[in-house]
Amino acid sequence: MIEIRPRIAIIKEYSLARPNKLIAKKLTILDIAKLAGVGKSTVSRVLTNDPKVKDSTREKVERVIQESGFVPSKSAQILGGGSAKVIGIILSRLDSASENKVVSGILDVIYAAGYDALIMEGQFDVEKTNEHLAVLKKRDVDGVILFGFTGYDLSAVEKLAHRAVVIAVDSESVSSVGYDNYGIIEKAMAHIQEQGKQHISYIGVDVKDKTTGLMRLNAYLDYCKSANIKPNFQTGQLSYKSAYELTDLVLTPETQAIVCASDTLAMGVAKRLQVLERNDILVSGVGATELLVFVFPNTFSIDPGYYSAGKTSANLLIKQLQGQREVTHLTQETFIAH
Repeated sequence: MIEIRPRIAIIKEYSLARPNKLIAKKLTILDIAKLAGVGKSTVSRVLTNDPKVKDSTREKVERVIQESGFVPSKSAQILGGGSAKVIGIILSRLDSASENKVVSGILDVIYAAGYDALIMEGQFDVEKTNEHLAVLKKRDVDGVILFGFTGYDLSAVEKLAHRAVVIAVDSESVSSVGYDNYGIIEKAMAHIQEQGKQHISYIGVDVKDKTTGLMRLNAYLDYCKSANIKPNFQTGQLSYKSAYELTDLVLTPETQAIVCASDTLAMGVAKRLQVLERNDILVSGVGATELLVFVFPNTFSIDPGYYSAGKTSANLLIKQLQGQREVTHLTQETFIAH
């Protein structure tokens, strides 16, 4: 579990400088609780402005805090079990360039709104993702943004109702922000055709993945049919190595371009073409990864709106936390990133 902060946060004990004392004493939340005659959890709830705390209790704790000079750290509140202004984020993979772009958008919005973030990695594992959801629920975070994936347990997310937003996978009962997986490939194909290229191959991921896999492959096949292009495609794993190995299977002397379902695949394809000295072939990816075009000049990428998706999902969640109960589904606009 990783906690992302807008600036470096140092968790430390808190100092108390009492009158007529030569040595300052360091205090913890537990010390404040003992001085106020309440439990540690009560102090945490006072610090997080929990409305359930009785006014008399709140006044007593706040008086002790004021007299002692105790200054709580927001990081300590979170790690100690506090629930004030915290949004949990469950990614599929921490090493995903696309998901990191989404997270950047999320953090920009929630930090500006006064929220902190707790980030976890689900690793496309249903059990692990549910465990993370349980931890976030136990901590009573304000809301959760989850990166959905094929086969994830929707029922676990539905229990959060308006306190959750899912990214990349639609749900009838939970608000979501998705990508135009069909339009992404259509835009790549149209851009290639505009350059007079007709022999276009495709490399994607296993169709068990309903979005990046199945939907993007279907978009390629449908475009080929409408544009009278002979389809030539392969699917494999979402990795450089898989794309590198699949390149030879879609490559012919006539091949003019290869469309890829992601920038990761595009890098693998471009590397293989470089080794084969086939610099005449145009390669497209999805993700707007700057490294792709920087390293391989004869490439371009479609931006599905990852950063915008992060901002949109965060704004949507905050609106829901403020009282909006309507389930909303939004799709990001795509564009070509040169």
